[in-house]
Amino acid sequence: MKKVYIYKAYERFWHWMQAMLIFFLALTGFEIHGSINFFGFEYAVKYHNYAAYSLLILIIFTIFWHFTTGEWRQYIPTTKNIKKYLNYYLFGIFRNEPHPTKKTVLSKLNPLQKLVYFGLKTIIFPGIVFTGLLYMFYRYPQRHGIGAINIDSLQTIAVLHTLFAYLILAFVIGHLYLITTGTKITTNLKAMITGYEELEDENEKENTLKEVKNGRE
Repeated sequence: MKKVYIYKAYERFWHWMQAMLIFFLALTGFEIHGSINFFGFEYAVKYHNYAAYSLLILIIFTIFWHFTTGEWRQYIPTTKNIKKYLNYYLFGIFRNEPHPTKKTVLSKLNPLQKLVYFGLKTIIFPGIVFTGLLYMFYRYPQRHGIGAINIDSLQTIAVLHTLFAYLILAFVIGHLYLITTGTKITTNLKAMITGYEELEDENEKENTLKEVKNGRE
């Protein structure tokens, strides 16, 4: 195994800041829906909006960072090796098999991860931001009274916003599980804190494959 600097400083900052904001948005969102009682409804709405603005600012800076560093290329989806990874996550991971492909600085995500993150960045996050902004500015002050965006009903917006929120929550739950599937239970977590990850070289990978095959015989 060799230590490789995989995750840059801003990448780690973005990851943890986004995680905290999503957690806080989920907490206040559940209170707005009446599932819990922590801040009180009025403060929950206020804090939810503040966190939403903070996330929007973070997203704007992160989009700028991705395009200026070329990191956006990490998320270009591909179907290459996707069957291998489906097999790996369904069966191989429970047999201690190595990953079908090698992680590198230029290719941090496997094909399934690329598809998931591409969907998050092009559908789910834009969807929750757009519906959230419509929700906040459905009614807004004008010079001669209160104006309203020409939308038949807020119910559709509310349902879509909640749906996108639950999809993000489902992703977070899956993400929390998958970070425990590294060489050690804390390997992936440590990598996102320090930036360094221990990666297999090709010889180690070949030896691991041979050991797995011999174990089945």
